[in-house]
Amino acid sequence: MRITVLSGGVGGARFISGLLAAAGPDDEITVIGNTADDIWLFGLRVCPDLDTVMYTLGGGIDPERKWGRTDETWNAKDELIAYGADRTWFGLGDRDLATHLVRTEMLRAGAGLAAATSRLCERWQPGVRLLPMTEDEVETHIAIDAPGDEGNLDVIHFQEYWIRLRAQVAVRDVIMRGADTATAGPGVVDAIMSADRVVLPPSNPIVSTGAILAIAEIADAVRSTPAPVVGVSPIIGGGAVRGMADQLLTGLGVELSASGVAGHLGARSGGGVLDGWLVDDTDADQLDAIEAAGLRCRAVPLYMSDDETTAQLARDTLALAAVLAS
Repeated sequence: MRITVLSGGVGGARFISGLLAAAGPDDEITVIGNTADDIWLFGLRVCPDLDTVMYTLGGGIDPERKWGRTDETWNAKDELIAYGADRTWFGLGDRDLATHLVRTEMLRAGAGLAAATSRLCERWQPGVRLLPMTEDEVETHIAIDAPGDEGNLDVIHFQEYWIRLRAQVAVRDVIMRGADTATAGPGVVDAIMSADRVVLPPSNPIVSTGAILAIAEIADAVRSTPAPVVGVSPIIGGGAVRGMADQLLTGLGVELSASGVAGHLGARSGGGVLDGWLVDDTDADQLDAIEAAGLRCRAVPLYMSDDETTAQLARDTLALAAVLAS
């Protein structure tokens, strides 16, 4: 079976680890990784979501932070601060720097991001084929209220909003710069169209899954693939399990609930991208409303608290996809 996953960072990477445990030995898993939170820092191209998937599946992720390298040190960052460099709020660790150096060297030499990602994965052996959603530069920017300037907005890179401001200011808009002209990366459309199952894991529906679907070629492929498309709610009991989905959904006027996100993504029968949707047991009262909107829905435990619960969630996802396929 060929399974294609549209993945963001921590939640997506965690889910894929369970999918690897749940899938059969001959199943092929392709991960289309979000690149819209990529950023140029100190002359280096940093791809946080691609790296989080690669490190998590390859055994190199920091187990406490759930991002960056294990056994990390911060000497380079300390030196940048000593020099008074800008944007030292982004925590580039010493081990992590090596990844960005190799990637940037390949990009400067003319290689595409897909080739650079494949080269990096040779070391980590993540057990999946990891494809960047695009080789064009697409960056998520967040519009916020300009400090001390009522009625005007500042537009900042997503990483600045998330890391420097800690997502503590109201979101007025989300802009995917470059998405309107970007094309899907090598192998991406084929991975969706030839899949037996397409999965949207519990990633942020605005800046992770949403960013991938902002590429028209990818959204069109998801809408037209013969495979069933099943998503997992990132919202449990009216709140995000991790990250800043609460602020983003609220800022864009999307109801902060499992059914609200399902409605935002939409049923394929009505021009959206989903056939099935998993919600947590605590949100079982929303099943009727979600199914009335054209989605096959089930309530199962969604918390990925350990390896077994994560693998079980992946099995539940594949089981719903199997029902839809039949």
